[in-house]
Amino acid sequence: MIDPIVIRMDGEPRGKGRPRFSRLTGAAYTPERTARYEERLAWIAQAEMAGRPLLDGPIRLDVQIYMSIPKSKPKKWREAALSGDIRPTGKPDWDNVAKMTDALNKVVWHDDGQVVFATVCKYYSDRPRLEMTICPILDKLSVVA
Repeated sequence: MIDPIVIRMDGEPRGKGRPRFSRLTGAAYTPERTARYEERLAWIAQAEMAGRPLLDGPIRLDVQIYMSIPKSKPKKWREAALSGDIRPTGKPDWDNVAKMTDALNKVVWHDDGQVVFATVCKYYSDRPRLEMTICPILDKLSVVA
């Protein structure tokens, strides 16, 4: 059994921004906020890898998105959100957050195409953050576990 790699990044989770196009050249580029977020995620992942080799083969990825609770919400709503009775249904979209895993290419794995099983869950929290748990799939049981 290989220990899972757990990457935790504090702060409000972000989704990957759509590519922008230069008016001057027409070339596509990644928005600066997205690029900075991906750089930070890659840096945290590199520290977590601590010199381990890149993962080979199929991979399971579990993503937990912890969003901050809007300050405008009443105490009762806040308590329900913290207990999990109310879950975030707005931005960022789960798929745009999952696209941030591009930052882990050549840091944790060779390519995100190796991810063959993934879950994404969104919650409210007093401590907004993004958490990713990454495990190589060694057999059929490690996918369902």
